[in-house]
Amino acid sequence: MTSPREERWVRRFRDGDDCRTKLVCFPHAGGWASAYRSWPLGLPADIGVLAVRYPGREDRFRDPFPSGLEALADDVAEALGELPPAHLVLFGHSMGASVAHEVALRLQKRGGSPAALCVSGRRPPQLLDGQRRYSGPDQAIIADMLRLDASRAPVLEDPGMLEYVLPAVRADYRLVDDYRGGHRPPLDCPVYAYAGEHDTEVSVEQMRGWAEVTDAAFQLRVLPGGHFYLRTEEAALLADLTDDLDRLTGRAAEGVSRARLQ
Repeated sequence: MTSPREERWVRRFRDGDDCRTKLVCFPHAGGWASAYRSWPLGLPADIGVLAVRYPGREDRFRDPFPSGLEALADDVAEALGELPPAHLVLFGHSMGASVAHEVALRLQKRGGSPAALCVSGRRPPQLLDGQRRYSGPDQAIIADMLRLDASRAPVLEDPGMLEYVLPAVRADYRLVDDYRGGHRPPLDCPVYAYAGEHDTEVSVEQMRGWAEVTDAAFQLRVLPGGHFYLRTEEAALLADLTDDLDRLTGRAAEGVSRARLQ
């Protein structure tokens, strides 16, 4: 039975009784939980796929935006507190990587560390100094969104859709700008990092810096593509992620089927 808080913050794309691992996904700045709706098709049936529902978009359109990234992490950690930590894996892309990391720290502080943290397309907190600022006039924000993801052009060129999506992007960009990061207590769970080979927002070497946020194992995978490589390389990313979860849970050794749902 889920709590009202958990139901408000978490969208379930697959979460049956046979899901031994729960993969909780954190969207990028301006992103929606529905960005992960296709992931159950590329992951084994015993991996649940959940996504965090940020305020101010989709079915939380009327909810106020968070006051800061750390305040957002506070709320998400509260919502995830009832999920079994031994089988909880967090995945965050871009801004979502920072939110997922902050949530992992909060869960660990409460004695319920996630089984792993997966970060994608984002500098680690200790390397945020000198990062470019994302906020600006709306036209600059729109241009930046198109630079990072040209596939969003049809949405951004539609005045009605633009009016719907732009407030969330604007609010998230402020969260990114205001988040100072810095050194944090080390995690006691493994960290898996994923990067686009040609990502202009973060270099492969900067992604290696995530090794410093954990006392456990660290691994970096580099895939073809830019900042949103996870769209064009979704199948490859999910295959790598499956391998990581296999080692993490020992499923491969147990002989559990890795057949994908069709």
